[in-house]
Amino acid sequence: MAEIPKIILRIETSVAYGRGLLYGIAKYSRIHGPWAFYSEPGAEQTALPHLDKWGASGIITRIPDEGKLDQLVINGLPAILIPLKEKIPDFPNIIDDCATAGRMAAEHLLDRGFRNFAFCGFSDMHWSRDRRENFTKRIAKAGFETQSYERPRAKVVCYYQKELRLLAEWLNLLPRPVGVMTCDDEHGRHAVEACKVAGLHVPEQVAIVGVDNDELTCTLSDPPLSSIAVNTRKAGYKAAALLDRLMTGREKMAEKKIIVRPLHVVTRQSTDVLAIKDREVAEAIRFIHRNAKRPIQVSDAADAAALSRRVLEKRFRKIMGRSVYGEINRQRIGHVAGMLVDTDQSISQIALSLGYPSVKHIARSFRREKGMSPLAYRKQYGFK
Repeated sequence: MAEIPKIILRIETSVAYGRGLLYGIAKYSRIHGPWAFYSEPGAEQTALPHLDKWGASGIITRIPDEGKLDQLVINGLPAILIPLKEKIPDFPNIIDDCATAGRMAAEHLLDRGFRNFAFCGFSDMHWSRDRRENFTKRIAKAGFETQSYERPRAKVVCYYQKELRLLAEWLNLLPRPVGVMTCDDEHGRHAVEACKVAGLHVPEQVAIVGVDNDELTCTLSDPPLSSIAVNTRKAGYKAAALLDRLMTGREKMAEKKIIVRPLHVVTRQSTDVLAIKDREVAEAIRFIHRNAKRPIQVSDAADAAALSRRVLEKRFRKIMGRSVYGEINRQRIGHVAGMLVDTDQSISQIALSLGYPSVKHIARSFRREKGMSPLAYRKQYGFK
């Protein structure tokens, strides 16, 4: 009987990101294993046993920086790393698609009519910097600037109450209304609390969107935090598959990227607002967002806004930079994309539930909006 591989998992379980990776790893083990796991609950800082005596076959570990390699990776042990600060050369790394996350957050806030923008995150974390740079880039493309707040890392200023005051002071200096992206959900929750300290209203004066869609963190926030959902489960599954190949010698240790891909924005109360002065256009947008799961027409949006179709089209395009039909199609395809990732429904079932006349029609609209077929999208972003 073949020996069961022993895998060390040093992945934080107190946040949804780590739990998602572990879920994917566990699923791979159930299908292709079994594997035996060493994993302690809580944070990844938990002390490890004498690894040399346990006879580990491989490790998937969170790692602060390259200087900790010797402490966390036994010489010659197949390893996949989740870098905290900077990517680690010569090893497979699980990293985030920060370009897409930054763009998604920017477009989410732009779509709500914001013209003032800000980012809140770390300066010494590669994933936070990358998210900020890509958020700022997309905002700049739309013709606006982004203010940035870099969270202090020194212990002397990291006490919660003191940092909250610093963040509140920064938020109070921003032009309002302002759309804010935070580097993750914990930062988003802190930003919401800082708004309370500053006497600012969320989302009317400050709209906030985070990343990772940690449901507990997002719902603990008051008001609940909007966030970008990411496919950690699929990344965990892929990491386990690569580790399997490394342990069996089918692949050699080398620098590779396992990408955690953003899926969509989960809108909660922290961004459930329209910063659009034109009341009729705002009403048309609200109507589209609320009814995008059914086959609505441009004339329906015009009726909701109490405007003629021609007048609505002209004012809508001036403010939003696209047609009313373009917005309807974009919102409906967004629902299609979410169902492709979150459900096992067939394309024909999705088409029927959303009122599309045929699979051919939904496929044509989807490819035009997303640049790929529905099946290709499900394969790239869905979880097996």
